[in-house]
Amino acid sequence: MEEVLEIQVTKYGKEWDGRGSQRRLGKRPLEAAACLIEDYDLPCTPVEFNAESLALLGNRWERARALPGAARLVDHFHSHGVPLALASSSPMQSIRTKLSFQAGWKDFFSVVVAGDQVKNGKPAPDIFLEAARQLNADPAKCLVIEDAPAGVIAGKAAGMQVVAVPSLPLKRDRPLYASADVIISSLLDLEPENWGFPPFQDRIGGALPIEPWYMGGPVIKGFGRGSKILGIPTANLPTSAISKELREHVCGIYIGWAGLSNKGVYKMVMSVGYNPFFGNCEKTVEPWILHKFSEDFYGEELRLIVVGYIRPEANFTTLEALVEMIHEDGRIAGAALDMKPFSDYAEDDYLTTPLPNSS
Repeated sequence: MEEVLEIQVTKYGKEWDGRGSQRRLGKRPLEAAACLIEDYDLPCTPVEFNAESLALLGNRWERARALPGAARLVDHFHSHGVPLALASSSPMQSIRTKLSFQAGWKDFFSVVVAGDQVKNGKPAPDIFLEAARQLNADPAKCLVIEDAPAGVIAGKAAGMQVVAVPSLPLKRDRPLYASADVIISSLLDLEPENWGFPPFQDRIGGALPIEPWYMGGPVIKGFGRGSKILGIPTANLPTSAISKELREHVCGIYIGWAGLSNKGVYKMVMSVGYNPFFGNCEKTVEPWILHKFSEDFYGEELRLIVVGYIRPEANFTTLEALVEMIHEDGRIAGAALDMKPFSDYAEDDYLTTPLPNSS
């Protein structure tokens, strides 16, 4: 969606910088368009802007991917007979189109309520109250999972419990989610048992299997604190080589396999995020290869297959606590990667096949 908005704003000769996202997120299309037109002083009406958006989005829905952990959560609730409702500010036609590209979801949600079916959009509670009515459920016993500040406010106004999974940067916009009962960094971190639902039972050796993702590039110098400050050397990749992964994957601690040219394949544990203890401004990927090397290998080709998730990114009050947790993550990774299905990926050809532009 951000890509489409950038195209439209640029078309009118304005420079896209993402301003006003906190006002638009979760709103009905015409309301969101009105906010954006005001923010960028665009010479069009909300109806015109929305029509352009729909035209641009038409061939993009098929490529849209569910948020990390969404399919797991929906499948889990459905398999345990938990009634599910989808309450979205989008019009019904758009919702149906989106659902058609997510396997099984049309059948999993017994109730779907669209923004064009209620009088008032979020942050008013109308859409959630209508969903509860159609589910024949007491609003006080409903759990709302929301990514937008307007949706969080709407869920609480409906008298429901709300888990916020923010789409906005928490370093800047955390106060907008303050009314939520809990704020989590991703759906991978939701613990259903905390809300009276059956718990997940799919972790293996302390790690959650995920759809594997692949990336590679030359090893570069990082912040210089891995070896010097933490005593834990990391093998860093250039941001340009992993920009897609940085956009698509949530912050947290992951496990996987590392293939290093001319050296072999090794277990690894990896941080994705901003390293809040050090206050990074840029999202990075920092793999720790669980092997002691006699010398550094800057410039050598590194291949990574990420196969599991351990925990969300966290802050620590002391350096000692941070180091202790990193070593615990390493212990979990080392043990889990000996188990199937994680261990199978150690034989993946990707880890040892040179990149196309390698000499």
